[in-house]
Amino acid sequence: MVDDLAAVRELLGREPEGAFEVVVRDASGGPIVLRNAPLLRNGRPMPTRYWLVGRRETQAVSRLEAAGGVRRAEAEIDPVLVADAHRRYAIEREAALPAGHTGHRPTGGVAGTRVGIKCLHAHYAWFLAGADDPIGSWVAQHLAEDAT
Repeated sequence: MVDDLAAVRELLGREPEGAFEVVVRDASGGPIVLRNAPLLRNGRPMPTRYWLVGRRETQAVSRLEAAGGVRRAEAEIDPVLVADAHRRYAIEREAALPAGHTGHRPTGGVAGTRVGIKCLHAHYAWFLAGADDPIGSWVAQHLAEDAT
């Protein structure tokens, strides 16, 4: 059995600042994707609901981003679909806030952005967790192409 807190601490290189659950695991049970609470322990909003932490997956997406992946994705994916993904992500994150919460709230969509694509890692994490995310799907397609 994997100690999730220890594994995430090692993957991040620091203590996680908020509550999370592992929603996607590798074959040995290690974390690949976290679903973060919408608020950190200190009450600060956490805009990134789904966080890619798997070492292999993070490195692969980093290579795609370094090769201009964000600009390519923005050029190839319908902006209406991108905006809809941000809207649905924000709705899900908002629904996870504690009942009666009156403090600061996370804003924006995937990775806290309101327009366009900011972080392929966050979109891919959400996609791996089962979301219908066109950007995450685009990332998966390009990673599969790069692997061949």
